[in-house]
Amino acid sequence: MRVVEHLDRAKRPLISFEIIPPLRGGTLQRLMDLIDVLQPFEPPFIDITSHAAEAIFEEDVEGRIVRRVKRKRPGTLGVCALIQNKFNIDAVPHLLCHGFSREETEDLLIELKYLGIDNVLAVRGDSSSYVKPLTNGRSANQYAVDLVRQISSMNDGRYLEEGLLDAEPTDFCIGVGGYPEKHFESPNLESDIRRAKEKVDAGAEYIVTQMFFDNSVFFRYVDACRAAGITVPIIPGLKILTSKQHLSSLPRTFHVNIPAELADEVGEADPKHAKEIGVRWALAQTRELLERDVQTVHFYIMQSSVAIKKLMTHLDI
Repeated sequence: MRVVEHLDRAKRPLISFEIIPPLRGGTLQRLMDLIDVLQPFEPPFIDITSHAAEAIFEEDVEGRIVRRVKRKRPGTLGVCALIQNKFNIDAVPHLLCHGFSREETEDLLIELKYLGIDNVLAVRGDSSSYVKPLTNGRSANQYAVDLVRQISSMNDGRYLEEGLLDAEPTDFCIGVGGYPEKHFESPNLESDIRRAKEKVDAGAEYIVTQMFFDNSVFFRYVDACRAAGITVPIIPGLKILTSKQHLSSLPRTFHVNIPAELADEVGEADPKHAKEIGVRWALAQTRELLERDVQTVHFYIMQSSVAIKKLMTHLDI
């Protein structure tokens, strides 16, 4: 089922999750165990991140520096197939601009269609130390809006190769990212919201936000989006802070602010209590969002179920 259909048909608040594939050479068992824990919470969909290749510089046996191109976390397609066909939960693979040509993106979308996967999240992706050379007339999407346009074109039955007689239209529900505290490369929030509007106008059907720890920034973001003419659902994304290290790593990596009250409490507490504090904070966030008639809350949980399981046991929905 498409994400927006889940939202339209929901009789109660929905909780969705985002996970990451195992590292190269890793086992799927840990991921399957994680989904076993999540399944009783009846998530309507689970997002699976994708990662572009990176250039890793290593020494060979003779001491020469060699550049090897690797994808640290391959397997998004396989994980999607597992989630959807084994666990009967709709999978939402992330599609990237960086590190993939438009031709590779089209091939992936065709394979997703074969697997019966109806949803994708179109994102630009983080910059990589490896820039893939484009040869033989291949091209790349520069921004997420370009990727949305490519997927929308396939939904209209228009593929990169013109004149394909057997080309059937796809029917992907396209999600995109939103940034309540603005994207770190945007000069201001107003400009960032204009970019979001462009993605919606290009065919995006819903927005899921970057994590935030202050609900007021989400409410202001939604109001600003509505004022700009964005009418699609906006799903808030939350992250449970679980360690003191998160006080520095989350702002540095995701360019988000951590409220002083939360930072002070975690910073002054025994490190073993950080997860308990983070769960309590996220639970309060979730309850306030649901009380304000937010329909769906999306949790970035990566590969650990401990914190989200604690939160869900206290959430009455």
